[in-house]
Amino acid sequence: MKAVKMIIHAITLDPDSNSPILILKEEHGDRTLPIWIGLLEATAIATEMEKLQFARPMTHDLAINLLKAAGVNLIRIDVTELKDNTYYAEITIESGGNITKVDSRPSDAVALALRAGADIYVSESVLKSAMPVENEPTILSGDRKDKDRDKWSKILEELDPNAFKYKM
Repeated sequence: MKAVKMIIHAITLDPDSNSPILILKEEHGDRTLPIWIGLLEATAIATEMEKLQFARPMTHDLAINLLKAAGVNLIRIDVTELKDNTYYAEITIESGGNITKVDSRPSDAVALALRAGADIYVSESVLKSAMPVENEPTILSGDRKDKDRDKWSKILEELDPNAFKYKM
């Protein structure tokens, strides 16, 4: 499977549904991969991108802490396929010289890769079948920040911890 190295280009909101969209972009190219994700996953990615710190570890921070404590290294993540309008990903980990691939949602894999400093890849076949980003999105968080970037910060600040039934 040929894979292309990607970077996180942006997190934006779908103008029709207000659902968060994670936009991955080729590291050395122009192709993009928009992935609709949940609010919690978008929050996990955006808080790490913006280097926001919480008093207690969030779920993806905990997962990385567990991997480190167990001597497991997160090597890379791959978005491997698109099936029935759902993206699939694999997290590649290493422990004691053994390589293991773990099935994951792309949003969780990206949130973990960010925290581990691991590379993000997308299979060539997924990139070829992906819906292109037609118009330049309003960037709420990402490597291409603009004047509307504060919208994402406002969303994060206004999140009600009680809505998630736990204290952040």
